[in-house]
Amino acid sequence: MERVLEAAAGGRIAWGALALAAPGLNVRLAGAADRDTPEIRYLIRVFGSRALALGLGYLLSDPRARRRWRRICLAVDLCDTAAGAVHLVRGDVPRASAAGLTAFTGGYAALGLLALRAEGREPR
Repeated sequence: MERVLEAAAGGRIAWGALALAAPGLNVRLAGAADRDTPEIRYLIRVFGSRALALGLGYLLSDPRARRRWRRICLAVDLCDTAAGAVHLVRGDVPRASAAGLTAFTGGYAALGLLALRAEGREPR
């Protein structure tokens, strides 16, 4: 499980770096090219910084601190997934974009829940 979590952290770092370096590409990948504005690019960079910090925080931590980072990442992923679900229900974001992004963050949330469950089975 730890290798999977490290790969997920690497994914956060890669996405975060891409968001910082090429926010317009992130806007297009999200299916929102028609909504590409300087404000959206700024927000993409904000979230990219967050993703980068979460990934680096996890990978640069010792095993005990990683437990905390897993919970922080899970909280962020659950919030992001819930927000995406709300937009899906409202229908105020193009359905394909909202569904894709919600599935993406939901995958990270599911991984976090699995890790939390596995953690509960480990001897202390």
